[in-house]
Amino acid sequence: MLRARITLVVIVAVVAAIVVTLATSYRAVSELVGNQIDLSLNDRADAVIAVLPAVLPERSDTIEQLLSADGSARPLLPGHLSLPVSEADHRVARTGSGTAEYNIDLDGEPYGILTKPRPGGGAVMVAQRYHESERIDNEFLWRTGGITVIAVALSALLSWLAIGRILRPVRRLLAATEQISTTQDLSVPLPPTGRDEIGRLTGSFDTMLSALRRSRAQQHRLVQDASHELRTPLTSIRGSAELLQRARGRLGAEDETKVLDTLVQESAALDDLVAELVELATDQHTAEEPAELDLPAVAEDCAQRFRHRSGRTITVTADEPEPVLARPRALARCVDNLISNAIKFSPADAPVDVHIHRTELTVRDQGPGIAADDTTVIFDRFYRAANTQGTPGSGLGLAIVADIITAHDGTVFAEHGPGARIGFRLPPREPAPGRRRR
Repeated sequence: MLRARITLVVIVAVVAAIVVTLATSYRAVSELVGNQIDLSLNDRADAVIAVLPAVLPERSDTIEQLLSADGSARPLLPGHLSLPVSEADHRVARTGSGTAEYNIDLDGEPYGILTKPRPGGGAVMVAQRYHESERIDNEFLWRTGGITVIAVALSALLSWLAIGRILRPVRRLLAATEQISTTQDLSVPLPPTGRDEIGRLTGSFDTMLSALRRSRAQQHRLVQDASHELRTPLTSIRGSAELLQRARGRLGAEDETKVLDTLVQESAALDDLVAELVELATDQHTAEEPAELDLPAVAEDCAQRFRHRSGRTITVTADEPEPVLARPRALARCVDNLISNAIKFSPADAPVDVHIHRTELTVRDQGPGIAADDTTVIFDRFYRAANTQGTPGSGLGLAIVADIITAHDGTVFAEHGPGARIGFRLPPREPAPGRRRR
């Protein structure tokens, strides 16, 4: 569970921070307590030297002892333990200079001993029990340990609540996406979006769903339109085949030729329609890598192919052309479709003009033109204007142009008037550093 894992990570981080803080604090406190004990021991020794030979005020945590220069030792207060004398203590008493400081155990308890020389000879030995230091250490550990447990528990609770609140939109988004995956219903609403990362993620999912909804709607419309358009040539082919089957050689040569011509024409139209449907549905050019292209060169290559096929006069002119970034075969298909469309709707001897201005390519024919109401719909799939219903064609050529150009972040356009002017605009290719545009 994501919430539990994140909470565990937070707890581990908090515990690690507290442990580091605790270790650092304990070391600092221990050093401070040790320094205070050393200072107290030194002050007690100075006090003993100052008051002797008067009566010394008794302290329960210290033992005082006089050490003579000849090595004899006696406690200053009756009833106190005798302190063991080391060679370092004898040296201080004998020389009257320096100090001796070390730790020992007396009756199972730790003591710190300080030996300082006494004016007039000998030395004073003072021992102080470390129980206060141990008490402070233990109290510090218990208190900080308790605070650590409380802090960890509180951090765990707050983390659990905070992470649950943070992950709530994620759970809602997960529930919505699981419902969509289970039901395949793209209309399931997503939770409201916000300005944080989760809100932006939800917005991205919503945008993706919108694109999927549009794609599914387009697929449904394509299937419906395709079934309608395929039915026409199939009906003609079937009717012609049934006529030949029923006649079985009884048709005249002229009638039989007409039926066979119909079969060939409708089969060719059906083949073209299926090929264009496959291209429109699969977008075969998306695997191409975009490249910097020269529009006049692409247009001239396409025009040259149609000159050989149809014998038409096709002129290509350019005005301040600029390079574009596009997929080569896809862009060539767009120009091919525009020239083919112009040839199809022009008189047999009429020229076709292709003109490039910057990143805009326009193809103009001498045909019946486009009605003002049709300029925005001729790029729809299977759309056929009223004055072109008798002209062979699938009604997909301009739709393929629109799809390819839109995928390149460009726009398509058509203008009405004498003849037809149909074309597209592409965004200009940014010039390389140091290169000037033409």
